[in-house]
Amino acid sequence: MSYLGIQKPTNRIVAAGEPIVIQQNVETATNMYPGRLVIKGTNDNDIAVCGAAGISTGWLGYEQVGTGMPTTIDTIYAAGAQAPVLMGGGFVVVGYLAQSQTIVKGDRLVAAAGGMVSKAAAATVTTGSATASAVVSTTPTVTGSVGIGGIVVGIAMQTITTTSAEADILVLSLI
Repeated sequence: MSYLGIQKPTNRIVAAGEPIVIQQNVETATNMYPGRLVIKGTNDNDIAVCGAAGISTGWLGYEQVGTGMPTTIDTIYAAGAQAPVLMGGGFVVVGYLAQSQTIVKGDRLVAAAGGMVSKAAAATVTTGSATASAVVSTTPTVTGSVGIGGIVVGIAMQTITTTSAEADILVLSLI
């Protein structure tokens, strides 16, 4: 028997597994499409789209909504709507990959602008000066537990390249 892998579902965004689902209030409608990363809004029960390097609370769901479901998975949620937020990790979701990305299955993904994901960059230590003497004479200090690129939110479950347009991507959620 050959294994074909996880397939992108039709009219759903969860491809495998069971996320924890919490209904929350859409505070701002901008880019609130199913499969986008979200963050806490003004109040704990409000959500807004996650920005680049943001600390996401989960993925905006679709098929888990009760009433007020958007017409299709490509329809935005309206401000004030109740929307499902998927979290807990261990499930595969159809996320949205930012432009100009070359992703190989297994790559780690972080939050990008508009609730999308992009490839995580390797951590580096930077110094405050470009001169060789400054680099030699100073010892860089790394502080904090989250790098400037944000936390890793998932693992790519497919190989895909985007150029001038975004695209759907299967992601094993780690959040």
